[in-house]
Amino acid sequence: MTAATVTKDYSLLGENARQAVESGLAGAKWYAAQIPRKRMKELMARSDQPAIRDTAVWFGLILTFGALGIATWGTWWAVPVFAVYGMLYGGSSDSRWHEAGHGTAFKARWMADALYQVASFMVLRRPTVWRWSHSRHHTDTIIVGRDPEIIQPRPPSFLELGLGVLNLKGGQ
Repeated sequence: MTAATVTKDYSLLGENARQAVESGLAGAKWYAAQIPRKRMKELMARSDQPAIRDTAVWFGLILTFGALGIATWGTWWAVPVFAVYGMLYGGSSDSRWHEAGHGTAFKARWMADALYQVASFMVLRRPTVWRWSHSRHHTDTIIVGRDPEIIQPRPPSFLELGLGVLNLKGGQ
């Protein structure tokens, strides 16, 4: 005997979005740790120097492995070199995109915005659309009908997941 699959409406204006608001799930008051304001300010202090250093090291590694890839082109050595290059380019740019979008890496807002634009390009995201989408995501995280960044509805479609990995479906 199999259970019937319940299809939910993941759209932002659908039935599940309305139900989330009515039930109090959307915009809910969540737990917040009781940390004194002074200590919180210390923990959240930003500085440009470490962010500039880390960004320079990151771009330096991308350029280094890009040059190594060119130098080893046509040999089997190019395979691990381009694997590392791909991880540095694709994987690391997503985390840089995220932190720069929140403005947490740099103290100077213009530096965070510049890195956000570059990293958005690197991960094939439209920066303005994603800034608003990501803000909405943090407002009602993982609430069906309220969070536009739920990667895959339940039950998952493995075909859609595979197409998303290749940026052939859902790429923004």
